[in-house]
Amino acid sequence: MHAVNFELITKDGRARRGRLATPHGAIETPVFMPVGTAATVKALKPDDVRELGAQIILANTYHLYLRPGHEVVKKAGGLHRFMHWDRPILTDSGGFQVFSLSSINKITEEGVTFASHIDGSRHLLSPEKSIEIQNALGADIIMAFDECVPYPAERGYVEASVLRTTRWAGRCKEAHGDTERQSLFGIMQGGMFKDLRRQSAEQITALDLPGYAIGGLSVGEPKDLMYEILDDCTEYLPPDRPRYLMGVGSPDALLEGIERGVDMFDCVMPTREARHGRAMTRGGSVNLRNAAYTEDFGPLDYSCDCYTCRNFSRAYLRHLVMAKEILGATLISIHNLTFLTHLMERARKAIEENTYASYKKEAMERYYRR
Repeated sequence: MHAVNFELITKDGRARRGRLATPHGAIETPVFMPVGTAATVKALKPDDVRELGAQIILANTYHLYLRPGHEVVKKAGGLHRFMHWDRPILTDSGGFQVFSLSSINKITEEGVTFASHIDGSRHLLSPEKSIEIQNALGADIIMAFDECVPYPAERGYVEASVLRTTRWAGRCKEAHGDTERQSLFGIMQGGMFKDLRRQSAEQITALDLPGYAIGGLSVGEPKDLMYEILDDCTEYLPPDRPRYLMGVGSPDALLEGIERGVDMFDCVMPTREARHGRAMTRGGSVNLRNAAYTEDFGPLDYSCDCYTCRNFSRAYLRHLVMAKEILGATLISIHNLTFLTHLMERARKAIEENTYASYKKEAMERYYRR
């Protein structure tokens, strides 16, 4: 018995329309998950995130372990109560952050020894420790501890890393006991080597977990290479389990991923772009620092019904950005996340209507025409 269960409703080519049942509600897929790194989606209240239609958010094991500490969150009643979010939550394992944020790390079979980016203190994050932290946080979906290999990487290193990730995933499964409250997803690695991707998928899926992620993509490789590798990755994963492409959030990557059979996505991009004054609209990206918007009193996107577009002009948003007012990041984040939420809603509808190919073509041409 797993805490989450996936139902494949229909397909259009390889694109999938599904539903993921969790202890905190059902998730309609394909879905984009806003990132709430430190138990908050940056600049937004939980009510804002709910109102824009987000079904599930992602929180970060590495950051919450270092601050405020997973024991604090556990004493608060778990992450849902701590951050006042009553819908599903996914926590990552901390693996990506250990490798990307720590200035000093040492990989052994036991785990990764690293220096905190906050105060330089030394820590060991092992598969067992990652599961202990995630169990304390109490998310609906937790991730196996893996090694995210950078791009480019030598084949020999990737081969050893795949085997290590498999062994670590087995230890994660053994350490994780509460399968009725939380579901553990495995992660496929293998870098840019198709045969190693297949090997990793075979080894990880042999653990019979309730879901699987594709890790180690969108780590600096050209997008055409990412799509080429992704083409095969989804074919290696079981059709009756959800597939999660980690760290991807640009409109083209989402649409290409859906076309290849991916169900779940996450990325910090929409809120990070907002903090830099950039908005995602159906007509493409808008940089509000551009002086052309100084007296533009229309909404960001005439086709959008979000709080921001209903109430504020491009001129006002540009003023907030140029004045470095916090409200600017809030309003543009609401819009960007609404944009991706609507992109996913329209994708689900197109799959149901067997029109996904034409929907994708139209959406891509409109967004990237400039």
